[in-house]
Amino acid sequence: MVWSKKNKWQTFKYVFALALLTLMIFPYIYMVLMSFATWDQIDRVLIPTEFTLRSYEWLFNPQEAVVPRPWLRSFFNTVIVSGASTFLMMITGIVVAYTLAKIKFKGGIFLNNVILFQMFFPAVILLVPLFLLVQNVGLFDTYWAMIIPKALSLWAVFMYTNFFRSIPDTFIESAKLDGASTLQIMFKIAVPMSKSITTVIFLFLFMERWTELLWDMIVVRSDQMLTLNVLISQMFGPYGGYPGPMYAASVLLTLPIVILFLFFAKRFKEGMQFTLK
Repeated sequence: MVWSKKNKWQTFKYVFALALLTLMIFPYIYMVLMSFATWDQIDRVLIPTEFTLRSYEWLFNPQEAVVPRPWLRSFFNTVIVSGASTFLMMITGIVVAYTLAKIKFKGGIFLNNVILFQMFFPAVILLVPLFLLVQNVGLFDTYWAMIIPKALSLWAVFMYTNFFRSIPDTFIESAKLDGASTLQIMFKIAVPMSKSITTVIFLFLFMERWTELLWDMIVVRSDQMLTLNVLISQMFGPYGGYPGPMYAASVLLTLPIVILFLFFAKRFKEGMQFTLK
């Protein structure tokens, strides 16, 4: 069989893409393998020959841990905070975006420009005043301190605004003639039409909030209020000499994101096709 230059080029592209993909996912595969590896093989072999649950037992068994930590409680805190924040960001993003896209009001263009400007504004600049505000209103070391400041995503507003503008006004006018209110049009017509882009927004918002570290580290103090990522960041001291539990904790942190992505993979691809148009 004689290969043409085109076939050779196609083969090269596939091999290169496969090598690049392997390079990208290998750190996660390595992390999972090391979390189940016996402790005498961790970071000493590329692929372990023996597997154990000792690293996970070390995390959840207070008698085994160097410094007992509320791992299950932290995981539960992360679920509450990430779920509530993502839900609020989705709702506020839909309401604000629909208002900007389909409701004509004085100052609408100016407000839209302000939102675009804020997207490029370094959020870290507002970190101190926002923390002082949370502290002064008595929300420090509570769920609300982690949820309310993350209740609005300008990126979600931007994405939804672009999508809602693509919806023909005839759909909106027909619904109004049928007696539908603005909220009914918003959540019964506009949102169902945006399922694909909603999946993309949801996954990115949830992933961003799930892995949030700096803000959660600032506004909580007690061990019972720590989120999982903050707890993991504190492991480098007492757990520095125990890489197995470090790998296991990292797997626990990334697992929900992987599961959600696999579950919504089809809609995610459809939504990404829309965003790239």
